[in-house]
Amino acid sequence: MALHKISDYDPDYRDAIQGNDIKGMSIYTQESDDKIGTVSDALVDDQGKFRYLIVDVGFWVFGKKVLLPIGRGKIDSKADRVYVQMTKQQAEDLPEYKEGMALDFDYEERVRGAYRPAALEASAPLDAAPVAPVVKTAAVANNTPTYSRDTYDYTQDADLYDTSVHDDQTFKLYEERLVASTQRRKSGEVAIGKHVETETARVSVSVDKERVIVERVTPTDAGRVVSADVATFREGEVAHMEIYEEVPNIQKEAFVREEVRVSKVVDHETVQASETIRREELDIDTDGRPTVKKNDRM
Repeated sequence: MALHKISDYDPDYRDAIQGNDIKGMSIYTQESDDKIGTVSDALVDDQGKFRYLIVDVGFWVFGKKVLLPIGRGKIDSKADRVYVQMTKQQAEDLPEYKEGMALDFDYEERVRGAYRPAALEASAPLDAAPVAPVVKTAAVANNTPTYSRDTYDYTQDADLYDTSVHDDQTFKLYEERLVASTQRRKSGEVAIGKHVETETARVSVSVDKERVIVERVTPTDAGRVVSADVATFREGEVAHMEIYEEVPNIQKEAFVREEVRVSKVVDHETVQASETIRREELDIDTDGRPTVKKNDRM
């Protein structure tokens, strides 16, 4: 069955779709939420049914485009994203898509072979949802299904092309919370030193000084006659007496006046901080259809 780019099949397809154009949407992995590329285009069959997204996986393999079966992608129009079930190893192993190439049965089989359950089990599961059984057209001794060029129909790979097969979808709701911690930083510095001040001090010292007192008195035997040998008259007789006095002797001495101790103490206080945090809430749009709880299913 021939495949066509969506714009070649219906040039006015944008008028019929609801939401954003599929082309140009960002591609994210469903499990790790990592961006791997963008949707380059989409391929539809002769009846206008989506079969593949042409995915530019440049975030993983530069310059490479591959085909992603439509059932392996989940479109989120509000986020303008497509969540895909693909691994980097798959992107590297998938045959490259090039503009104008012939998309024949053999090429599609190479693409489908990378996504079928056997290939997924050999690498890693792409989805938590159970894989739909593959409709066999023929079987060999080891029970491996085979597909015929003449009889193949896309319904044989419902897991790849039927978007209703994957009923259960799991995604995470994230919420931010404040985590308080402290960080030590320098808020100031105190320098403690000493300097010398001078002043004039006064002290009183008692000193002694000697002085000579000369007194002239009348002896008690005044008028008494003495002999000539006693009364000797001489000139130049001098009496000597040493005189002393005290002078102040001022000296300085150092002594311990007081002792200064420098230490630190920690004051504890509680500070209030506020910040805007985000929380994801679930939006359910059933398009008028009732919502069925999982535990109500039969």
